[in-house]
Amino acid sequence: MLTLRLVHRFGTWSHLGAGNTYYKDLVSMKKRVKVDEPALFKLKKEKNPEKLFQLFKENAHNKIVIENRYVFEDTVSRLAGAGRFDYIENLLEHQKSLPQGRREGFIIRIIMLYGKAGMIENAIKTFYDMHLYGCPRTVKSFNAALKVLTQSHDLIAIESFLSDVPEKFDINIHILSVNTVISSFCDMGILEKAYLFMVEMEKLGITPDVFTYTILISAFYKANRWQIGDGLWNLMARKGCMPNVATFNVRIQFMVNMGFSWEANKLLQLMKRVGITPDEVTYNLVIKGFFRVENLEMAKRIYSALCGAGFKPNSRIYHTMIHYLSRAGEFDLAYSMCRDVMKKNWFPSSDTIKRLLEGLCKDGTEENMAKARFLIILAKKKIPPFSSDTLNVMRSIIARS
Repeated sequence: MLTLRLVHRFGTWSHLGAGNTYYKDLVSMKKRVKVDEPALFKLKKEKNPEKLFQLFKENAHNKIVIENRYVFEDTVSRLAGAGRFDYIENLLEHQKSLPQGRREGFIIRIIMLYGKAGMIENAIKTFYDMHLYGCPRTVKSFNAALKVLTQSHDLIAIESFLSDVPEKFDINIHILSVNTVISSFCDMGILEKAYLFMVEMEKLGITPDVFTYTILISAFYKANRWQIGDGLWNLMARKGCMPNVATFNVRIQFMVNMGFSWEANKLLQLMKRVGITPDEVTYNLVIKGFFRVENLEMAKRIYSALCGAGFKPNSRIYHTMIHYLSRAGEFDLAYSMCRDVMKKNWFPSSDTIKRLLEGLCKDGTEENMAKARFLIILAKKKIPPFSSDTLNVMRSIIARS
């Protein structure tokens, strides 16, 4: 049984030398710059998978290449997109045999790269074979392998890994391991098993943290099992685990979905009282909640409070305001916001812009028509651009008026 098998685990140099060394280092550095910088550039621009593979292989000992996380990940990602998993295996297996293969942090990167390529068996085998490269194996690499394994949604394989590996390699798992498993179980839709796993681990001395509760509360709310979600919220409070911004946002999201805008706002105020600063997500949710129940004045008051608290609204908040203000017929305020965000290349959806254009053109006044024409000018500057069909539809709205 999983519980029984886990229970045992928890618990000064001369002037001359300096001058020569400095000169040699300077010459060497200049040579490296000439060699390394083009390699990074060539890897980035190469489109052909075979040439990309050969280019990376040629630079297997080039530290500037192999220690560059972006280049490594980008190369593997593009090879995976081309379906060249044989090239990925060749590159990563070769890297493991080099001196960097003795560093756990580097092997963790290999494991995660295999995971991103969907090569789960290769990732797990890399973990099991770490001792062959003289690389220490700790809970860090265990967690990396576990995280990749959970991508498979193979319950038997996950439980077997949890049961066998900690004892075999003398690894004590911790709360990050637990949260990885719980998150995976929630993604798989086996919420009761996720909850019971938390209970089991707590009995074995691993105390749930705020992330544990947040994962579970979110999952039960999304499944519309709000009674259990509320119970977990209360349990967290009784255990003395303080919710964080993410936990509050999960609960506020549920309230908004249920149409309980005032209850969502009360949670926003509670956050302030207990010393947790609401973020843009919090404000956006509460604003959306009041708009959904057609309480425009409260939505605008929350927006004003956000600005008054020193926050600079992000694109999502602006888009929410513009969308709902346009639906409510408040076209002047919606236009002012839309104009300002479009100048920043923060564009609302094309449907929202069309609705706003229709509202501005409805009365046919020259002032509003000028506003509509200016929005079209701004829309044409979008990066990446709107399609020509979308722009033609926008122009047609003005032409009909």
